[in-house]
Amino acid sequence: MGDVIDEKNDGAIITETGGMSDKAKSEDVKDIIQKIKNAKTVVVKVGTSTITHHNGTINLLIVEKLVRALSDLKNENKNVVLVTSGAIGVGCSRMGFTKKPESLPEKQALAAIGQVNLMHVYSRLFSEYGQIASQILLTKDVIEDEKRKLNAINTFNTLFRYGSIPIVNENDTVATEEIEFGDNDTLSAVVAVLVKADLLILLSDIDGLYDKNPKHHPDAKLIPVVYGVTRQIEENCQGTDNSFGTGGMVTKLAAAKICNSHGIPMVIANGDNPYNICRILNGEPVGTIFVPNGEEDKDERGAGESQKGEGGCYTAGQAIVQR
Repeated sequence: MGDVIDEKNDGAIITETGGMSDKAKSEDVKDIIQKIKNAKTVVVKVGTSTITHHNGTINLLIVEKLVRALSDLKNENKNVVLVTSGAIGVGCSRMGFTKKPESLPEKQALAAIGQVNLMHVYSRLFSEYGQIASQILLTKDVIEDEKRKLNAINTFNTLFRYGSIPIVNENDTVATEEIEFGDNDTLSAVVAVLVKADLLILLSDIDGLYDKNPKHHPDAKLIPVVYGVTRQIEENCQGTDNSFGTGGMVTKLAAAKICNSHGIPMVIANGDNPYNICRILNGEPVGTIFVPNGEEDKDERGAGESQKGEGGCYTAGQAIVQR
């Protein structure tokens, strides 16, 4: 859709990079938007802060809208994968805890309690919309072992053939530091690669990527389109304030880098309105689109051109803002 790009670039924070003209970037984004509209396989990730209240209880209103949006995509014969956080947070709520404990055994026990409750809610709601939900719990060692990774891929493909919607989470009940992904933003990007997704959507408690932290800077501006992610961008983006979550903007940028290197477009959007999923698939300008170039981002490129503003998340030469 042409209204996503304003080729005048008035007030743009970052200028062109890599010898790519504004016109070329505009055409690239138009191609990506068309690819998003035609996406056959979509991975959607929801964070703890999106699907739970501040006390850790499940936000049923948000979850029902999420399930309805994903069910509608499935009715369009798309392959849909939901990567969900929240097991430990929901477990904390069930046990009356006000914050996540520090010890690994407690976290794993709470994950076991919370995951059952999460899946009960998801399964019941998906069933009401005529969908078959399934559960896949992963750890990093599954992905690092070629045979086990192939088994996981075959399972996803079979579930797609069955018309099921896989619901994925990290297997927190057995994961240790050596085999955990650490956050579900990274996990969702890995899943997107495994299933050869056409799109990854990260639903968060923020509208997208900003030039400053909007929680501390009222004048922060949403950045609708990004090319490239650098180490400095990651370091300048602050994490979540949610006591039950593990992710933040840095982990979302890490997910963007994984998707970028595999040619998968990624969108960060606000999960307070799960219908944003449908808007994104309709090609509407929602949140921040990360346009892939199929290459790993190189922090050294344009290092001498750094123009970081106060609290900013962008470095000249590596990220492009289209206004």
